[in-house]
Amino acid sequence: MHAVLSTTASILKLRIGLFIALAALVGILTGDGGMGWGAAAAFTLAVLGASGAAGAFNQYFERDLDRLMARTHTRPFASGRLKEGPIWPATFTALLMVSLLLGWATGGTLAAVLVFAGAATYGLLYTLVLKQRTVWNVVIGGAAGSFALLAGAVAARPEFGPVIGPVPILLSVVLFLWTPPHFWALAAVRGEDYRRAGIPMLPVTHGSEVWAPVIFAHVVALSALSMGPLFYGYGVIYGLFAGVSGAVFLVASWRLMRAPSRGHAKTTFHASLLHFALLSLGVILDRGAAAWLG
Repeated sequence: MHAVLSTTASILKLRIGLFIALAALVGILTGDGGMGWGAAAAFTLAVLGASGAAGAFNQYFERDLDRLMARTHTRPFASGRLKEGPIWPATFTALLMVSLLLGWATGGTLAAVLVFAGAATYGLLYTLVLKQRTVWNVVIGGAAGSFALLAGAVAARPEFGPVIGPVPILLSVVLFLWTPPHFWALAAVRGEDYRRAGIPMLPVTHGSEVWAPVIFAHVVALSALSMGPLFYGYGVIYGLFAGVSGAVFLVASWRLMRAPSRGHAKTTFHASLLHFALLSLGVILDRGAAAWLG
């Protein structure tokens, strides 16, 4: 049973999926209309399922690339534990359809369309078109997480008023800017893997005099934008979490720019994970406190 669960989690890329689902939850909490806990949980599950389907498509179609990379060669399709065949794309498509149906039932048509856009961006556009062709791969592919956040906000929109408020838009831009430095830092750590597989990540195609300042510039921009919700009624709890997480990410990326190294790149990668987690926690606690007090 453990082997089955482990294989399933690997195929669906559930670690990434949980981050995408967290983005959807942040969107729900920043939506202006509110949403019941049951519907919110169901919609978040729908986003997790759609993200899992996209991750499975990615892993299935990249099985030959994955065999070339030390980080990914043990994945189920790359290692040969699971044999290729039409049953797999059909299964992943079924999972996507069920997830979209659940998203539509709990969040409405536009929210389901945004969930689909996020899954298609990662599972199809990034995987089949961008990844091996352009250094812009993770920049454009990073829109997948932003779509999930916007989908959550649309699902929780008020009956009357704007479909998407300013805070979800701000945070979706933050997430869009967050994705490239997150993956570029990883590529700086695993550069040889990406070179062997022929994947044109920025730290592979350019020297550190280019990619390190670009990472830092992204972090400066997203850290500044992450303070934007303070102008729309978010309080000290959110400000504290956004400020601390941004500062940690900024310091790590500054050190990487000043002294590019594998160690500093790994620290920046971990700082990016901490940033997203703390920023999301700040939204959750701030909105919880606002609901309790109001």
